[in-house]
Amino acid sequence: MSEIDAHQSNAHEPPVTPSTMAHVLWQQLPYIVALLLAIAGVAYTNVSHQPLVGYWEFLALAIGVVCVVTKWPETEGREGKIRLIWTQALHWIAVLVTMNIMLVSGVQQLLPMPATGLVLLTLLALGTFLAGVSLLSLQIAFLGLAMGAAVPAISWLKQSIFFFLLGAVLLIGLAISFWLRQDRRPRARSTETKHQEEA
Repeated sequence: MSEIDAHQSNAHEPPVTPSTMAHVLWQQLPYIVALLLAIAGVAYTNVSHQPLVGYWEFLALAIGVVCVVTKWPETEGREGKIRLIWTQALHWIAVLVTMNIMLVSGVQQLLPMPATGLVLLTLLALGTFLAGVSLLSLQIAFLGLAMGAAVPAISWLKQSIFFFLLGAVLLIGLAISFWLRQDRRPRARSTETKHQEEA
């Protein structure tokens, strides 16, 4: 009986098709793009040693727009939609003001240039996480957590880049030696067969 019930319950569940997977990925695309843009901004700041003021401001505004657009269909009534716009506008204006305080020349002198990018990403991550909490959106809150987790990951990666380079050189060396060894085997076999044919 239980096998029949389990088979009937499985029959009622819709199968996962490529179109539903594409739809799910399409829904998650804004969050993935925002995370990649944030990490790319920090990487560029670390390489160029210049803070990207306009870039961080654009990214904060873009995440604010994503917050409003993703919650717009769930918000009921005209008052709710106006409240959504105003609360998100005030929230992201506060984040932008805080970011610009970090970029004031007096504060800038206290921080090295790569640290400025990490501080701006931390502020952006905090703003995104708090927006997700206030909107009760798991995706936006997770985006903020992922941005926040990227900060120590980037600083750790920068400190251990030398070890990664050594590991990459070691792997390339092993791959080349393995490839050369594989390349020699057919030649050795062909010379053995030639010697056997001559004998």
